[in-house]
Amino acid sequence: MSEVRIAAEPRTEFGKGAARRTRRAGKVPAVLYGHGTDPEHISLPGHDLMLALKTPNVLLTIEGLGNGTALALPKDVQRDPIKGFLEHVDLLLVKRGEKVVVDLPVNVVGDVVPGGQVAQQVVEISVEAEATHIPESVDVDVSGLEIDSQVLAKDLRLPSGTTLVADDETLILQIQDASAATAPEAAAEAAEAAGGEAAAAEGEAAAE
Repeated sequence: MSEVRIAAEPRTEFGKGAARRTRRAGKVPAVLYGHGTDPEHISLPGHDLMLALKTPNVLLTIEGLGNGTALALPKDVQRDPIKGFLEHVDLLLVKRGEKVVVDLPVNVVGDVVPGGQVAQQVVEISVEAEATHIPESVDVDVSGLEIDSQVLAKDLRLPSGTTLVADDETLILQIQDASAATAPEAAAEAAEAAGGEAAAAEGEAAAE
């Protein structure tokens, strides 16, 4: 698990105008909360935070707080819907040794059986893990799985120290017949092409 040290500054101005000024200064407004404490409003260096958040469930060591340092996990990251820059981040205080619920990315590895293709239904799965030992992902090996095979949440091989929170019967993926899966797409493309040809023919007839 990645752990990143990042320097915080107290934030005393609030509202949209204050948030815009913070972002123009290259920083991101953030709120630190949890463990029954009052929310603490801070700002974090935008570039450093952006790099840190590229790692799912990154553990942040927040420095520069009134009471020293604190450990936190990103819980809600707001980005500009068009430009993608960070607008605001909610951070959850954690302690070493405590358990937290997080969503881990589900990665498909291995070679699918010839003639098959993977239909992945879930890209993240909820698990419980120690706050300072959160795995980066859960791998699903599809090697050897026959067509029509399914992988449910209960079939996942979770990293050591991690327990499943999601429903056991959640469908993660299934192996489909590649030819059967592409047939409807081919039919739709053929129908679309036929429709285009018919429209062209009607246009020529009208021109005559």
